Amino acid sequence: MTMREKIEEAAARYPDQRSAIMPALLIAQQEHGHLPGPVLEEVADILGVERIWVYELATFYTLFHTEPVGMFHLQLCNNVSCMLCGSEDLLDHLETVLGIRKGGTTPDGLFTLSTVECLGACEMAPVMQVGDDYHAHLDVTRINALLDSLRAIAGAASVEHISARLPGE
Repeated sequence: MTMREKIEEAAARYPDQRSAIMPALLIAQQEHGHLPGPVLEEVADILGVERIWVYELATFYTLFHTEPVGMFHLQLCNNVSCMLCGSEDLLDHLETVLGIRKGGTTPDGLFTLSTVECLGACEMAPVMQVGDDYHAHLDVTRINALLDSLRAIAGAASVEHISARLPGE
């Protein structure tokens, strides 16, 4: 099924095409990895809505990426609860360990580091979202273990990708 067909199918569930923008953006981002201008325009054209409406949502919500991100997008909450529980120190640690600044992506393309205003999980502060998963009650030890785990996942994915391309026995 093409991206257009998926968006049209999702949009059919809504009485107003404007209400289908968020699901359409999710579909487009799954297809393209991020949402550059031409993709935003295509979404608007498929839905028959104003391009500015699509752009507004794509740039407002942190789940949408208008620029490429790494395999693992680390989104550290920096709101009051997380800040009071040490998120600023964790950000410093992540920047040091990864060798990048907030907003950057590691040269190997594994990690993009961002801060977000609120993840709505104050009871688990400090918290970080990686993909669709929340990681809670973070400290340096937990951050390091998480990064090791993500690197292992990336290594396994790389091996599977390479194995899939090798001739069978």
